[in-house]
Amino acid sequence: MAKEKPDLVYGTLDMLILKALQHDPRHGLAIADRIQQMSQDILRVEWGVSDNNRKARYYKLTSAGRKQLAAEKDHWLRITKGIDLVLSGT
Repeated sequence: MAKEKPDLVYGTLDMLILKALQHDPRHGLAIADRIQQMSQDILRVEWGVSDNNRKARYYKLTSAGRKQLAAEKDHWLRITKGIDLVLSGT
């Protein structure tokens, strides 16, 4: 059986990175900052300490982000249900 690839997720992340680089070159931290700015308050970035005691940035969904995720999930489930009905129909 073929391993499933979450192409939608990969494509979305690629698009966000490309959009962050659209007007000028940026380093990794600046790319992350730009993605946070473009997210319209659906995620928040906080500094923390990683498992190996290094300073690290952590991304967290806000309340608006959780609502957006639920809406996107519902939308995705409706689309896949429709596709399943078409493919399994007689």
